[in-house]
Amino acid sequence: MPHFEIHAADVEAAKAFYTGLFGWSFAPMPGGEEMGYHLIEGADIGMDKGVTGGLMARMGDTPEKGAPVRGGTMTFEVADCDASYAWALENGGDEALPPTDYPGIGRAAYVEDGQGNIVGMITPAEGDN
Repeated sequence: MPHFEIHAADVEAAKAFYTGLFGWSFAPMPGGEEMGYHLIEGADIGMDKGVTGGLMARMGDTPEKGAPVRGGTMTFEVADCDASYAWALENGGDEALPPTDYPGIGRAAYVEDGQGNIVGMITPAEGDN
């Protein structure tokens, strides 16, 4: 099963950011307390779904804002790319790529999450979701 991890210097701030942006919830992983590891649950993410995810305390320094991509990007479907992008910027995120239309694909944007990660959001083109 595919799995992704988000690394954060401030785990509580990252949890709040992703809860607000995507509606995710987080549960401490048994045995992962020392590294601040939390399992992610969301509409399409979780142990009984197609992909699992985790959020953990970053080991080392947070990359500087505006630095090149620091790891894999994650992109998730949202109902309204522009509204989610605006929410992210108002809640600790920074611009990485503003909402842009991709003909036949949808409208996508990327933000920095305040923890040194870049996350994407996409509203699929009509008929593609």
